[in-house]
Amino acid sequence: MGEAIRVVVADDHPVFRDGLAMLLASVDGIEVVATAANGAEAVAAATRLLPDVVVMDVQMPELNGVEATRRLAAEAPGVGIVVLTMSEDDGTVFAAVRAGARGYLVKGAEQEEIVRAITTVASGGAVFGATLAARIAQFFAAGPPTPTTVFPQLTAREREILELLAAGRSNAQIAAALFLSPKTVRNNVSNVFAKLQVADRAEAIVRARDAGLGR
Repeated sequence: MGEAIRVVVADDHPVFRDGLAMLLASVDGIEVVATAANGAEAVAAATRLLPDVVVMDVQMPELNGVEATRRLAAEAPGVGIVVLTMSEDDGTVFAAVRAGARGYLVKGAEQEEIVRAITTVASGGAVFGATLAARIAQFFAAGPPTPTTVFPQLTAREREILELLAAGRSNAQIAAALFLSPKTVRNNVSNVFAKLQVADRAEAIVRARDAGLGR
């Protein structure tokens, strides 16, 4: 056999975190090298230990799992991320995928499914539950615009927020979907208005939809 797959488990619920760590440690070919109680701890552990895979919850204090995934994708791109969470909401799924997750499972998945996801992501593949995979395929089949060619004056985050604006989302809904604070969303919306030189939300939505966003 080859070397064991090195895993970090990140979840803010100690019973679930410790239980999952024990379960994975009992599997031949998997070694749990650390656990983390929040996203900041997950990033610190993963950048220090460079595991093969981080199993990441989404709703965590200090730094949520989506933002932690985004940071790891930038700071330790060789580390695979498997999101394991309660949410099947499209906003959460797509935010995690855009952030760099290569696996997404809902809590309640069978042990074999979790182990298979870890093994697949460790070998460079991607794994999503069957229903999630179908929705992701449908989303990308719709041909979303290439972000680098639409409103290049905007940052990636501002384009993401503009697309949700164009889809009719309120600031509160955008904050929930992207795991941002309402203040951060308000600041980004103001930046979008300034950069697009529009007077209000309605004008921004018109500009965005004319460019193909919000479909």
